Amino acid sequence: MQTWSRFNIASVVLGFAFLYLPIVLLVVFSFNESKLVTVWAGFSTKWYASLFRNQGLIDAAWVTIRVALLAASVATVLGTMAALALTRYTRFRGRLLFSGMVYAPLVMPEVITGLSLLLLFVAIGFDRGFWTVTLAHITFSMCFVTVVVQSRLLSFDRSIEEAAMDLGATPVRTFFEVTLPVIAPAVLSGWMLALTLSLDDLVIASFTSGPGATTLPMKIYSQVRLGVTPEINAACTILIGLVAVGVLVASILTKRREVQRLRDEQAAFAGR
Repeated sequence: MQTWSRFNIASVVLGFAFLYLPIVLLVVFSFNESKLVTVWAGFSTKWYASLFRNQGLIDAAWVTIRVALLAASVATVLGTMAALALTRYTRFRGRLLFSGMVYAPLVMPEVITGLSLLLLFVAIGFDRGFWTVTLAHITFSMCFVTVVVQSRLLSFDRSIEEAAMDLGATPVRTFFEVTLPVIAPAVLSGWMLALTLSLDDLVIASFTSGPGATTLPMKIYSQVRLGVTPEINAACTILIGLVAVGVLVASILTKRREVQRLRDEQAAFAGR
C-alpha cells in the first residue's frame, strides 16, 4: 500500500488552504460586529439584517436568480439536443462547423465573447437589458451542458432504445421514457453547471447588461472598488450557501437515481 510522503501531505494541505481559506475567512467576517472587515470585534448578525434592507443588492440578486434559472433551463434543453445530434448523427453535412460553433465558447476568452455579443445586439438594434444578459448566458453555458451530456450518451446502450421501439414505442416516447431517465443525472449535472456559471459571471454580463439589469456580481464588483463592506461578505456567504445546498441536493438525487437504476437492472436480470 502506497504511503504519502510529508511533501505530498504538505502540498495537499497548502493547496486546499489556498483554495478554501479565503472563503472561510469571508464567511467568518460576515458575522463580524465591526464595520472593518479585517478587524474582529465580536459575533453579530446585524450585517445580514442590513443586507436585506439594501434594496440595490436585493434587486441585483433577484435579477441574477431570474437570469440564472432561465438561462440554465434553456441551455440545458439546447445543450442536450446538441449532444444528441453530435452523438447519434456522426455524418451529416456541416457537422464539423456545427461542432465547432457548439464548442467555441469553451475556448473563447470571455472578453471576446462579451464584446462580440455586444456588437451583435447593437447591430440589430436590440436594447440591452434582462433579455440580452439571458441570451448571452445561454450562449456560453450551452456548450458546457453539451459536453456533460455527450459524455454520458457516448456510453449509452442503444439496445435499450431499440427494444422499446421494437415493442411499438415511437421515437419521441422512447426518448422521454427510456433515454431521458438514463441520462437524467448528466442532464441535471449540466443544468447545475450552467446555473453556477450564470450566477458567477461578471465579464459577459458587464458587456450585455443595460438599465435595470445589473446582476449581483456586477453590483458587488462596483462596491468592492470603493471598499469591501460586511454587507458584501454577508451576500457572498448566502450565495455560497445556496450553491452548496444546490450541489448537495443534486448529488443526493443523482445518487438515489443511480441506485434505483441498478436495482431495476438487477430485478430485470433476475426475472429472466
